[in-house]
Amino acid sequence: MDQYVPCVERLIEQFHKLPGIGRKSAVRMAFYILGVKNETAEAFANAILEAKQKIHRCSVCGDLTDGDKCRICQDPKRDHGVICVVSDPKDAAAIERTREYKGVYHVLHGVINPITRVGPDDIAIRELLDRLGEGVREVILATDPDAPGETTAMYIARLVKPFGIKVTRLAYGMSMGSHLEFTDELTLNKALEDRKSF
Repeated sequence: MDQYVPCVERLIEQFHKLPGIGRKSAVRMAFYILGVKNETAEAFANAILEAKQKIHRCSVCGDLTDGDKCRICQDPKRDHGVICVVSDPKDAAAIERTREYKGVYHVLHGVINPITRVGPDDIAIRELLDRLGEGVREVILATDPDAPGETTAMYIARLVKPFGIKVTRLAYGMSMGSHLEFTDELTLNKALEDRKSF
């Protein structure tokens, strides 16, 4: 039997669906929202709705944007001859925090993983290959250093090498199984500097 009235239970369940949020945290969040002023709750709800309505994938790299192209793809000062391939928009944001990388990105929106039935056609590999025209000198593979990330990197490397483009892999100063989004800027910067040919 539910402890709370149905509308509160529904609110708790919605928070509980968020990644990493257990039932106790969901209850705390729900009661926080119930305790704020109506304007604050409306601003929170409107921010969610606005993001869902306006945010979509960049037509070039697949990162999240509210325009046709993201700010990085539009920036003429970026080196469009170097493409850093990441599995998720959060990973591109992590690398941007280093303030050292001057190239552009390609976001796969996933990795190859037979266990979860994600194959090469389920992520944006074809879109990456379509970008490998004139002027691309290097593709940096920056997927996570776990089994699905390594599988994806090796698969992409085999596809890119026939183009005559340099393929490198981040030199990870982090443990296997960790994730880019949780890695500090200094470690990511060192990984970018020490990347190796694939």
